Amino acid sequence: MGCLITVRPTGLGWLIECDAFANGLTFRSGAEAERAARSLAESCAKVGKAADVQIYLRDGSLAGCFRADPASLALAS
Repeated sequence: MGCLITVRPTGLGWLIECDAFANGLTFRSGAEAERAARSLAESCAKVGKAADVQIYLRDGSLAGCFRADPASLALAS
């Protein structure tokens, strides 16, 4: 089973939540949060777990998705 990682705005910045850990991570900017979420997804893929990143805008709409898959990392090597 893979990881689901979400990036959502909060009153104080941007929150990353992941079903693989209990507490979220907060960042001041959306760009910082997105970079961290992508890095987390790639780390999951490196240990053999696929990871999906979902990034939401301030209005609640889905801005974009990213998938890190162990198989695609093997092809890049």
